[in-house]
Amino acid sequence: MRIVHDPQSKLGLAGIADLVFDPKSRDDIDKLLRGLQHLYTTPDLRQRVFAILAEILPGKVAGPGKASPHTGRPGMAQWNILVLGVLRLGLDADYDRLHNLANQHKGIRQMLGHGDWDDPAYYELQTLKDNLRLFTPDLLDRINREVVGAGHAALKKKPDESPLLEGRCDSFVVETHVEYPTDINLLYDAVRKAIETAADLSAERGLPGWRQGSHLVRQPKKLRTKLQRLKRSAAKDEDKRQAREEAIRQACRDYLDRAGQLLERLQDTRQALADLPAIPLRLATLDGFLKHAVRQIDHVRRRVLEGEQVPHGEKVFSIFQPHTEWISKGKAGVPVELGLKVCVAEDQHRFILHHHVMEKATDGQVAVKMAEEAKQRFPGLDAMSFDKGFHSPSNQEELKKHLRQVVLPRKGRLSAEGKRAESDPGFVRLRRRHSAVESAINGLESGGLDSCPDHGIDGFKRYVALAVVARNLHRLGAVLRDQEREKARRKRGPYQKAA
Repeated sequence: MRIVHDPQSKLGLAGIADLVFDPKSRDDIDKLLRGLQHLYTTPDLRQRVFAILAEILPGKVAGPGKASPHTGRPGMAQWNILVLGVLRLGLDADYDRLHNLANQHKGIRQMLGHGDWDDPAYYELQTLKDNLRLFTPDLLDRINREVVGAGHAALKKKPDESPLLEGRCDSFVVETHVEYPTDINLLYDAVRKAIETAADLSAERGLPGWRQGSHLVRQPKKLRTKLQRLKRSAAKDEDKRQAREEAIRQACRDYLDRAGQLLERLQDTRQALADLPAIPLRLATLDGFLKHAVRQIDHVRRRVLEGEQVPHGEKVFSIFQPHTEWISKGKAGVPVELGLKVCVAEDQHRFILHHHVMEKATDGQVAVKMAEEAKQRFPGLDAMSFDKGFHSPSNQEELKKHLRQVVLPRKGRLSAEGKRAESDPGFVRLRRRHSAVESAINGLESGGLDSCPDHGIDGFKRYVALAVVARNLHRLGAVLRDQEREKARRKRGPYQKAA
């Protein structure tokens, strides 16, 4: 049985609405909790958010089939999942720190609905991991719209005021947790994982041939190490260089030969496993490692032995995170980043309206999509600024169909028409404010979006979406705190000091 939030009062529990925050505190936890408190204490907003959270069910989100919220053992309340997920991405906290905060931090436990009078509620580390994976990007996007709407409502000076929104759009790289990719390292990883998986499956099914699996893994490892050491030589003598190059080619042949022999044994084992009842998921995992190994043998042979330059589109930069891309944005001191680009659109109030994970896409290819989708979510969006990386003649025309004011600087020498357009006061004003989007990007990165530790493309998208929700709740909490401090200052009067 799973509920959104337990309304039953507990002895010693003050209640979420009764949480009081230090107005002088500058810690991120207070801002995040204040934003969450606003979601909970605003009746209409809470009803909409709880309706979205009610859709978080293991059977519907994490796997096939249907799950009933009224049967089965009690699960973590969906409100608590949201609170802990926001804290994880708002504080750049790993699961170990989140585990400590959920069990030891008084204010957080009050936000989770636990009292002070010997409340036995305890969160296990694995429980946190399992429940935070129940989010989907779509659910988080819908929650984000409610949070942004709450922020806009809090900033209105008049109840019927409907100010137009001015957006600014830019992209940045979220790195994945991978080591620097080389062909020989990727080949070793593929063979190693294939042997380990085949050995486990064979032991479970009683198949022979992999009793010495650990020893077999060490064989390609020694050959890889020998090849790496030869590559480190920096001899300048021509004869020595030629001898070293021949030694590298021979070491590479030995490495590929041994990898090929192991691959043949692995394929035989895979064929034998196909005739036995086995877990389909684990067989698919073995197939994936075998596919990686075949590809990397081909790449190493073509590049080292045949001197061919392997096309960039054929390369994979991690066998564990295959969605990882090789990204070079031309930043000083950062020649390359390994991950995926994420495009974000922020409004003038510093709320992130929309984001998009860019898989094998450039800035110019997502500009119109970002404007369209942000406009669908927030019809008040009237203008948006971009940098030159988003420019293309077609984007100039398409964006004008969705926005009244488009700030998209052109590349190269400007025509007379281009000069007139870019000297317009509205264009100049928004272009000067465009760099403020870097503050939103820095806020996301400082909250944990500099790199993604979650696995798979689904985990990556979930991690990014949760970071956007956490950032907007942080901003909402900061807005409410500033308003409360200003209200208290006015109540004290100009000549009274704060207590």
